Amino acid sequence: MSRRARPLPPWLAHALRAQRGPVPWSAVVRGALSAGPLLLAAVLAGRATLGVVAAIAAMLAGINDRPGSRRSSVHRIGVPALAGAAGVLGGTYAGDHLGAVPLTLVLTLLGLVAGGLCAIGPVASAAGTQVLVATAVGAGMPLPESAGQRALAFLAGAAWLLVLRLALPTPGSLAGDFRFDGERAAVAGVYDAIAGLLDAVGTDHALARRAALTAALDQAQDALTGPRLRRYASSSAERRLHAQYAAALPLAEAATALAWAGEAVPARAGEGPRRLAAAVRGGTHTGPLPAPSRSAPALRALDDALLHAAEAFDRGKENRNLHARRRTLRDRVRAGLGAGGREYGLRVALCFGAAAGVAQALHHARWYGQHTHWYWLPATAVFLVKPDLGPLVSRVLCRAAGTVLGALVFAGLAAVLPRPEGLVALVAVSGALIPVATRHFAAQTAVVTVLVLALVMVGGEPQASVGRIGETLLACAIVLVAGHLPMPGQRGGGVRSRLTAAADAATAYLTHVLGEAGTQADGDPDAPRAVRWTLRREAYRTLAEARGAVALTAAELPALARHAQGADHVVTTLEQLVDATTACAVHLDDTGRLTPQHTARLTELLDTLAGERHHTGLRVPEAAAVPALAG
Repeated sequence: MSRRARPLPPWLAHALRAQRGPVPWSAVVRGALSAGPLLLAAVLAGRATLGVVAAIAAMLAGINDRPGSRRSSVHRIGVPALAGAAGVLGGTYAGDHLGAVPLTLVLTLLGLVAGGLCAIGPVASAAGTQVLVATAVGAGMPLPESAGQRALAFLAGAAWLLVLRLALPTPGSLAGDFRFDGERAAVAGVYDAIAGLLDAVGTDHALARRAALTAALDQAQDALTGPRLRRYASSSAERRLHAQYAAALPLAEAATALAWAGEAVPARAGEGPRRLAAAVRGGTHTGPLPAPSRSAPALRALDDALLHAAEAFDRGKENRNLHARRRTLRDRVRAGLGAGGREYGLRVALCFGAAAGVAQALHHARWYGQHTHWYWLPATAVFLVKPDLGPLVSRVLCRAAGTVLGALVFAGLAAVLPRPEGLVALVAVSGALIPVATRHFAAQTAVVTVLVLALVMVGGEPQASVGRIGETLLACAIVLVAGHLPMPGQRGGGVRSRLTAAADAATAYLTHVLGEAGTQADGDPDAPRAVRWTLRREAYRTLAEARGAVALTAAELPALARHAQGADHVVTTLEQLVDATTACAVHLDDTGRLTPQHTARLTELLDTLAGERHHTGLRVPEAAAVPALAG
């Protein structure tokens, strides 16, 4: 009788896990055309060191070059690039005019501020990371050019990658206006996710399909709400996409209500959303849509939503409301100064400052030899301390393994490749591999290590594979120790802040839905519905963020994972509350009142959350308030 294998601990399982999916060939082409050609042009012009700075910027921009729309890529690539240019400028001045101790103190303070910024959102996180890495490079990679020239070269490198992102068409984009291929794919993904959820109604897969629908809606919302010169969509193709996205929201709401009820729906119910998805991708008409049965309120809502979607697809009338909550400057400041921002800021300041101080000590002790490049140690610490790259031990293991592999590969290639043309070709190949390597942190580290070692060798630094391995292992030790040190205040601030945001959003959504019945008879019935969809989107988005933060913390070592103990149950209860609220909204639209089943389920969930309040501090309505809000 064979013994069942024991499962791997979460921190090790995460380190071995890699993302899956098709090869992003368009991103591979952009990577090949970014850092390598920039470096080649600079070498031919006799300004190799400026080419190194520009290529580093293009590499960092390539890491931020994620799937999505062209408009959203401006924000996702451009904001971190501006932060990085400022970091190069400030780091160069600081490295030229400050001694070791003042410089270390300045970098520590910068780490505190940038760490707090990382708690605001993914773009702010990328900007905070890039400003720290660029500052370390500016201070620790002495070059003959002035600070202004280096900053301009950095901006030029990132801008070149952004130009490639905006100008080059992607595979399959010829079905319509190629400028909006990312938006089309995202909106079509929403309709596919709705069909998948309808197929899973009444099965064990419904919860996972509802989570996939949330992710698809988040992606489409981000793709359509990128920065623009004009306030509203300026082309018919974009206006049509906005209308198609808005038409998906009532369909998603009805599908969620059906999943909550748990009763199987006719097999043809998912066929309509699939035809809508095909129409979005191909820019064609929907054709006849199969109508489901109208025997229940949620099925009637699904039927009505399909009819509305068919009309929206035919007319293409712009819907200017994308139902995205506008975050004010006050909201962002509150996130940065909240529990999560404070905890992460202190952690980044400690790791970045300690790594910079050790690098300065090694530099003045001549550990680097005759060369003064000491940027690798603090720059490595920045990537290691980022929680969105995985649990702490997983990051350390992957970074160490990736650096050793990359350094050994580069040492072998550097011994046989001609210089500088062979190194330039190696940079181009590495740039092409980055979009594929981002699926695993160790693979990404290996590729980036090869690319950076090739760049600095072209810039005049000798082969330094052994030194880079030693510095990386030292940075891993610093971050591993600092990551487990006690901090002022309560630990797990990032998880608590996400839970609080999710609870507040769920409460706002529930309160609006239960108070909506009395407003539908007065005025425009679509007005409260638009507010409802905005609140629903915010509730599901914050819940997805909370779920991700909890899963990340749960994969840490027990010393850190215990600070999120029980948080997964709270998130599950909140998700069930938002699902039940959505079912209530659909039922209220149809009948104007709640059934005892809806009221009993809401009361049960609120009672469960009240039991968690003593150690989470979540603010949710009292269960006794449900009849009052509904009545």
